[in-house]
Amino acid sequence: MSTPQRRVVPPTAEKPPDVLPDGVTRRSTIKWMTLAWVGFAAATGAGLTATLRFLFPNVLFEPPTRFKAGDPQTYAFGVDERWKEEYGVWLVRNTETIYALVAVCTHLGCTPNWLAAQNKFKCPCHGSGYYMSGVNFEGPTPRPLERAEIAVSPDDGQLIVDKATRYLYERGQWSDPKSFVKMV
Repeated sequence: MSTPQRRVVPPTAEKPPDVLPDGVTRRSTIKWMTLAWVGFAAATGAGLTATLRFLFPNVLFEPPTRFKAGDPQTYAFGVDERWKEEYGVWLVRNTETIYALVAVCTHLGCTPNWLAAQNKFKCPCHGSGYYMSGVNFEGPTPRPLERAEIAVSPDDGQLIVDKATRYLYERGQWSDPKSFVKMV
């Protein structure tokens, strides 16, 4: 059996002048260069857009840290929860003073709830418990609740609460006159 022989046909025409020796045409070169420039322009535009976005950061709208809480005589004995949702503060009145407790658990920062029937604050996250005074007595919380600065306005006699200034029990700051208002 014999193998068929292949006929070699000599090229009849030469390569066109725009074809390089490796088979790349000018048209394909221009197409790839255009694609590369479009990619470069897109990456540059994305970088500039990100840079401009960085110059205009997000604005975080938080309630003011200082607010008026009304006439001290209008507060009944016990815990007043009307400022908890908006400002994160409870106003507590006992026989002698009014003070503002910050509504943030000192364990992991959850918001405790006031349980009037049990006369205590209870954190729903890990079960920390606080007396009405803010002192911790159960759960994993390491320390009592913090107090916010509270004062009576000399202009109109209303309570002014400032959450930016806080007083810590373990540092003996609850005896500071700015951490409570005396009731007469």
